[in-house]
Amino acid sequence: MWITSVDNSETAWSTPMPALIAAAIGGLALGVCAVALSTDPAGRVLIGIAAVGLLVMAWLGMTQRPRLAVLDGNKLSVKQIRRTAVYDRAAVVRARVVKYPRLGRRVPMLEIDVALPDDAELLLVFGRWDLGTHPEDVLAALARHEFAVEL
Repeated sequence: MWITSVDNSETAWSTPMPALIAAAIGGLALGVCAVALSTDPAGRVLIGIAAVGLLVMAWLGMTQRPRLAVLDGNKLSVKQIRRTAVYDRAAVVRARVVKYPRLGRRVPMLEIDVALPDDAELLLVFGRWDLGTHPEDVLAALARHEFAVEL
């Protein structure tokens, strides 16, 4: 089954399932509205695009659960669209919360720098939607598991 039940806990974080279900229901409702209620062809296309966007967002959120997880206390698992990447504690160079300006306010995002084997670095960025909780709570949990956290 492609939908797994994951509760945000001390070691696994993902988009809340009720939010994903609401997005899927909204996408279906928009699709029905586009077909049944809209008489304007351009409006029907725009509503249909919005419906498909919501359904794709819900599907991606459901398939990427848990989005971020601590495995065995010393590995970090990041679920991506096509694969799940697992990084050792030593590969995590830095984890921190950075506040980015968005729509007139500052939004916290969790940034994790990972060192790859070929001397490259990877920047992973997670927002509240990805984690299902405040990024500072996840940063505190990563610090408790002794990952390289910058407070």
